[in-house]
Amino acid sequence: MPNAQKEVQTKLMKGLLDLIVLQLLNNQPMHGYQIITKIRISFGVYFGPSTIYPLLGSLEKKGHVSSGWNMDAERPRKVYKLTSEGQSLLNFTEESLNLICRRINTAGGAEVTLATSTRAALKPFMRNSH
Repeated sequence: MPNAQKEVQTKLMKGLLDLIVLQLLNNQPMHGYQIITKIRISFGVYFGPSTIYPLLGSLEKKGHVSSGWNMDAERPRKVYKLTSEGQSLLNFTEESLNLICRRINTAGGAEVTLATSTRAALKPFMRNSH
């Protein structure tokens, strides 16, 4: 991918990182390293622990995710899952993105389309999506 495209993709990912994390957790509960790995594999962009863990802490503080310790693994892992408040935020964000894309399409005359949900819109970028 040329540098300009990679730069745009990284910039969009940064702006949508909370949405992407919520969407991943909507699919299944995960620990932080799973989220980091899934983003890297699915989007080709690396966000390290210093980005993901503070974001998870912020989402938890706001009530969008909850966490608990999984003691069944080789070593204990803090696992995050989407709350009903997080699901509401995810739904609202999807609707907002659709509205923005419709307005860009109307204002600019460019052919901009976004599927009926962000899940569908993000799917082409995710190599291992559910």
